[in-house]
Amino acid sequence: MGGVALLAKQAGHEVSGADSNVYPPMSTQLEEQGISLCEGYSADDIPEDVDEVVIGNAMSRGNPAVEYVLNKSIRYSSGPEWLAKNVLSQRWVLAVAGTHGKTTTSSMLAWMLQYAGLNPGFLIGGIPANFGLSSRFGAAPFFVVEADEYDTAFFDKRSKFVHYHPRTAVLNNLEFDHADIFDDLDAIKKQFHHFIRTIPGDGLIVKNGDDENIHDVIKLGCWSETAAFHKTHNPDHNADDWSLGDTSDDGKQFDVLLDGKKVARVEWSLHGLHNRMNALAAMAAAQHAGVPVELSCEALKEFKGIKRRLEVKGVVNEITVYDDFAHHPTAIEETLSAMNEVKGSGKVFAVLEPRSNTMRMGVHKASLSDSLQKADEICLYQPEGMGWNIDDLTAQSATPATVFSSTDGIIKHLLSQASAGDHILIMSNGGFEAIHQRLLDALQGR
Repeated sequence: MGGVALLAKQAGHEVSGADSNVYPPMSTQLEEQGISLCEGYSADDIPEDVDEVVIGNAMSRGNPAVEYVLNKSIRYSSGPEWLAKNVLSQRWVLAVAGTHGKTTTSSMLAWMLQYAGLNPGFLIGGIPANFGLSSRFGAAPFFVVEADEYDTAFFDKRSKFVHYHPRTAVLNNLEFDHADIFDDLDAIKKQFHHFIRTIPGDGLIVKNGDDENIHDVIKLGCWSETAAFHKTHNPDHNADDWSLGDTSDDGKQFDVLLDGKKVARVEWSLHGLHNRMNALAAMAAAQHAGVPVELSCEALKEFKGIKRRLEVKGVVNEITVYDDFAHHPTAIEETLSAMNEVKGSGKVFAVLEPRSNTMRMGVHKASLSDSLQKADEICLYQPEGMGWNIDDLTAQSATPATVFSSTDGIIKHLLSQASAGDHILIMSNGGFEAIHQRLLDALQGR
């Protein structure tokens, strides 16, 4: 919603907004762009001369601002609906969908198009460091959008991405998530099938060829051209399939294969198999928009990553503190695997706040402990209102794991345990009580 607000501002509209507990980097970005932000949801914060209210999917009936809009017959829309009508119409939309990697892949793809001089617009659920903004109107025809499967609004229960009508679509991967709105994995597959139904016949679907759930979605019906990307090449793959070749131990160099033949080598600063797969998907999508693979590889060399995606928040006394948005066991495991490419002889402390609705419901608790085992020590935060006892995870863990009821307790523990050369990975999809900076300040004081 913050990105939508920026697009409206760039389109020349007067924009204000309301939300609760907004935290950096989005709060900072809105302030820098001159968008006023009201805390909480009061009807008094809606201007009397408002032309339209764009309502986010976190809002529901009973919210005082929502009730005011309805009672006063003020024109309203959802974020995806507003975007489709006011920005995406007549654009070549490149949409990136999947359970994991949407933000990173969208950011890579937008940067590849920018590097090629195409000045794309974009709307991304994070802030790419190369741009410093989560959205930009850009120039026609290209627009990159992070295509989320979460529902659209209280008055539109379709997935957001069915509004976007892309010509190029990436299907990165598919797992069960968002248990607060989807009953099971088949319900998510159905929404992905609806998404595929909006892609034109002469469009392109870039699919994860190693993901069985994506394969199931394609089998439900596909009317567009497809290209797949894989971890490794197989002679049975199609001629236009992409795969990873030789990779350096630290992940900073890897070969790109097309039809099993090396077409380029990437040198970059990112780590992890998941990011290399994201890069393949972005390259395939960029090629569909006319960007040669060699140019995409050059762009990746200058790709600076995304805020809150294995982002280094600071280094104090040779202890590195990271921020990561991890919200699902698979994402946690992939992030910790990436950490093992850079940790050297130091230890990795994994600090997790299980904040997403799905985690708080305990849907993934059976696999959550396993996903953390690549860390050297685990710190688990037990927030108020959890639907299950996180102490259960410590009994399942072969790695030393401790449960904390306060962020102060976590900081105190890390101060006593971390030493030079160690890495502290803090994972949450929220602000986590600004623990990152508080920890860095405490390390400095120590």
